[in-house]
Amino acid sequence: MKCNIVRRALTRGLLATAFAATALAATAMAATALAATVAAPATALAAPPSAEPQPQYGGVLTAILNPEPPNLNVAMQQVGTTQMVAGKIYESLLTYSFDLKPQPSLAKSWEVSDDQLTYTFHLQPTAQWHDGKPFTSADVLFSYKQVLANTPRTRALMHYIQDITAPDDHTVMFKLKERYSAFLYAFDIGGGVILPKHLFDVDTPMAQNPHNNAPVGTGPFKFKRWERGSYIELVKNEHYWKEGRPYLDGIIFRVIPDAASRRLALEQRTVQQAWLQDIEPFDMPRVAKLPHINVTQKGYEYWSTLHWIEMNGARKPMDDKRFRQAVMYAIDRDFIAKRIMFGMGTVSTGPFHRNTRFYDPNIKQYPYDPKKAIALLDEMGLKPDANGVRVKLGLIPNPYGEMQRRIAEYTKQSLGKVGIVIDIESTDVGGWTTRMGNWDFDMAYNGVFQYGDPAIGVSRTYVSSNIKKGLAFTNTSQYRNPKVDALFDQAATAPTDEERQRLYTEVQKILAEDVPLAWIDDTNYSTYLDKRVHGAITTGLGAVGSYADAWLAPK
Repeated sequence: MKCNIVRRALTRGLLATAFAATALAATAMAATALAATVAAPATALAAPPSAEPQPQYGGVLTAILNPEPPNLNVAMQQVGTTQMVAGKIYESLLTYSFDLKPQPSLAKSWEVSDDQLTYTFHLQPTAQWHDGKPFTSADVLFSYKQVLANTPRTRALMHYIQDITAPDDHTVMFKLKERYSAFLYAFDIGGGVILPKHLFDVDTPMAQNPHNNAPVGTGPFKFKRWERGSYIELVKNEHYWKEGRPYLDGIIFRVIPDAASRRLALEQRTVQQAWLQDIEPFDMPRVAKLPHINVTQKGYEYWSTLHWIEMNGARKPMDDKRFRQAVMYAIDRDFIAKRIMFGMGTVSTGPFHRNTRFYDPNIKQYPYDPKKAIALLDEMGLKPDANGVRVKLGLIPNPYGEMQRRIAEYTKQSLGKVGIVIDIESTDVGGWTTRMGNWDFDMAYNGVFQYGDPAIGVSRTYVSSNIKKGLAFTNTSQYRNPKVDALFDQAATAPTDEERQRLYTEVQKILAEDVPLAWIDDTNYSTYLDKRVHGAITTGLGAVGSYADAWLAPK
């Protein structure tokens, strides 16, 4: 079969600026990360230097870790802090440029057959695991067939795969059942992490494997130690397959739970990196003006997080779309975006983040209108009692810091005005993922990556085939609509972008009417870097990237 050969040269991004080694100053725990996100104003972005200095070896980068992750096995745990740390230790076959083009990682090149049913990946021949064992195609087959096939992200991909084979130790072939337009978008670290077969193909259940918390990968940095509640330390991989990398001697992720302490650490230069919600929105303009700080919104093109309220469709009254519509009308989402997120989020128009491919804004909208909310609740027969209470429900905030708590409190206040009385049920990250995965909630805030293509990051939230108890970041609202299932399936295999757009527009219109979730805001990311840091943000994965090219300038 004739093949269209797609060769990708290894990216050698030698960015320049400067960045500092840092001691472990114990400042304590952490609590904030993925879900909603924050972005610095465009005016805060520093102009690029006129001349780039040359990268230098040495130094330890210290970054805020906020909140502390449940574990470091990114195949099992998708929260942002797990991905950020694990992205330096583990690798996937591909990574993605700022414009979302696939780039080499553990696959040095790949070929696509003319019928787009066979993808052949040629692996890095010199890659090895941190314990010295060779990395081979057997690790890829094991990871996909025995681990990733059961994870929330990759289960959808595996639906389209007929078989995965390995002609030799450095070649892997994916044979598809049918054309899958988003195939090459599915190989980031979160959805396509490669695990060492010799350490995970054992009798110990995956959840109990000791390497979940002491990972062995192929990436530029090796795990050294994890002092719970304090820090995670990584050190340089002296045998990394990418010649001359990494530049850094190591990375320390400091757990800092208090927002004021996080800001102070950045101000005093005891840390050199903050991201997502590490800095409170009202502090961002101040931090962005610090003379030693650069702020960038580059590097999160792949994520496009959408922030919403999950509503458990298996429980009343969330099983009635009129109730879900009422929730949308009852919350002033513009107030959340402007007054709580300080303009760092934009009101969502529906189930697709506005940066996601095939987004269509021309669907049913839900402006702030408490009277419409009340009318819908009355129509349902949810009449208020003598105290004005129609129904009492629990709401789990996103466990990612003070801003999320304020959003939950405002939601409680808003819904209370129309007779929906909310009890806020706080938990940590581990408790949140467990309760979400086990459908143990009435309502819960969530923030989910869209992953560049709706077939990868959007459909998983709404298709009935992804209703799987025990896993967060699936269809945890238990929404079922055969028409939506069919449209997502057709759009994933459609031969042209024009046809995909037509199908995705139709699915957006149906979802906007059914409101399986209450979409709150399209969030943006910012990364705050000490000006001594360079070469850190080089891909569309931002701070989740490998940092193989990151380096620190002298003090």
